[in-house]
Amino acid sequence: MPELPEVETYRRFIDELAVGQTIAALQVNDAHVLATPEDQLRAGLVGRAISGTSRLGKNCFLELDNGQVLVLHFGMTGDVGAYRDEPDAPRFTRVALHLEESGLRLAFIDPRKFGRIRLAESAAAHQKAKKIGPDALAITAAELHQKLARRKTLLKPLLLDQSITAGLGNWIVDEVLFQAKIHPERLGTTITEKEGNALHAAVQLVLTTAIKQEANYRHLPASFLIHAREWDTSATPTSDDAHTFCPRHPKVKIDKAYVGGRATYTCPKCQPAPASAK
Repeated sequence: MPELPEVETYRRFIDELAVGQTIAALQVNDAHVLATPEDQLRAGLVGRAISGTSRLGKNCFLELDNGQVLVLHFGMTGDVGAYRDEPDAPRFTRVALHLEESGLRLAFIDPRKFGRIRLAESAAAHQKAKKIGPDALAITAAELHQKLARRKTLLKPLLLDQSITAGLGNWIVDEVLFQAKIHPERLGTTITEKEGNALHAAVQLVLTTAIKQEANYRHLPASFLIHAREWDTSATPTSDDAHTFCPRHPKVKIDKAYVGGRATYTCPKCQPAPASAK
């Protein structure tokens, strides 16, 4: 599932490919991914120049020269690509923007068709309409702590709540909590200011590191918990199961449980469970 690091990588790709280009045509191969009617979308896009790009959480915005934005949300399997001739179109291209000056086509790719494309008056208008919180890279430590500390709810679901802060997905929240040494079943009301600062620092660390690696998680540091998720063993190439142990405590096995219905990985030593979770 595309998380904030993937979407930021997509945004940078689009920025390099499409900014300054005029949209010559809108090609719709599957209208299922359209959240704005096709005729309205075509009228709003064709002839418009793409003046910039931006991102909020997992939403990517193509800024148009009339102030409106094209909003791309990638769902579970969305991606972007580019091609020149139709035989070279990436598989599962659902929508393509034909770019006038370069002759290239910007493809919205989505095998499972859970992604959505829509027009909005502005990024701010879309944020307000969808009740999206501040971007996870933009929220301050004080604001994050304030939002968490007033909720008597498990910490992991709070961090996944896009109305609190936008862009944190399942593995990222696990990583943030591991780096901050806080258990996911702590209640928001129990988080101290110091712990709030640690969570904020961990959010910045995890996201900036993943973006730097262009969301190639095999290249994340061996000190990250993500390698225990059984996606790969790249952090510990000399051992079949070393990646399933805590990076800080090689003799402590990483626990897997479900918090708020989501698969959750923790270190029982680094992240002591609250009494209510034992």
